[in-house]
Amino acid sequence: MLKIFKSFGGFREILQAEKGCWINVIQPTSEEIDRLKNEFKIPSDIIRDILDADERPRYEIDDDWTLILFRIPIETPNNGIPYSTIPLGTIRINGITITLCSKINEILPLSQPALFKVTAPNAHYDPLIFIIKLFLRSGTVYLNYLKYINQQTTHIENEVEKSVRNKELNKLLKMEKCLVYFITSLKSNEVVLTKIKNTLKNMEEDTQDLLDDAIIENKQALEMAQIYSNIQSGMMDAFASVISNNLNVVMKQLTSISIILMIPTLIASLYGMNVPNFLENKNWAFVGIIFLCILMATMGIIFFRKKDMF
Repeated sequence: MLKIFKSFGGFREILQAEKGCWINVIQPTSEEIDRLKNEFKIPSDIIRDILDADERPRYEIDDDWTLILFRIPIETPNNGIPYSTIPLGTIRINGITITLCSKINEILPLSQPALFKVTAPNAHYDPLIFIIKLFLRSGTVYLNYLKYINQQTTHIENEVEKSVRNKELNKLLKMEKCLVYFITSLKSNEVVLTKIKNTLKNMEEDTQDLLDDAIIENKQALEMAQIYSNIQSGMMDAFASVISNNLNVVMKQLTSISIILMIPTLIASLYGMNVPNFLENKNWAFVGIIFLCILMATMGIIFFRKKDMF
């Protein structure tokens, strides 16, 4: 989907691009990609890199264009893991700012893409401020997803305490994979932010403060992701031991039950043999044998309970 806005506020959509406008492209079709190449003169290799899910963040400056590419978090419920990261590219070419992403995301949602207040819908903003605000929103979304991962991890912890299956460990592995994606992407984003800060040294004070906020937000998300990852790494080993111990307890209980059931089986087998046993002519023989089986099984239960084995 390709939308052209009068300004970075995203309030007024226009049909044709003009100088100072913002073009937001999400999940582009082949026709929209051709339009980016032919009408807006964006090099095909840049488009290909931005749409590549494994592309690393970078900051490039050319005579005709400027590219800032960073990775943003997205929800991937159908991919086996709850969250992943993809590239989001911002291209400044011929006085036009273009944002390009391969999937729908929360950084630039199609329903509400505005990053500025509604009080000035026709105002024009500095493209650098707009890009920094993208980094800020990205950091906020990272933090929100990390909080959800922490909540899910706590819920899995409670399940692992009484589990004897690997299902909960698989859930933890998926959460750990999300954290690895986040850490790798946040580190790369930090490099891009630092390069912007070192390259553009003549920024206004407000822009500099906003960039510092974006760096702090990114660093906070990175530190939180690293803390959660370290905690989960220790938890994985501990929970594997817990599940193994739970399985041992279940096997011990099943073994105790098997031994107790073996007692009446042995008695019934002895008195069920086709040989004289001195009880074949007694009217109370059957009841007596049943009583003996119950008595011996009860004594076995009491013995195992005293040994804390049942």
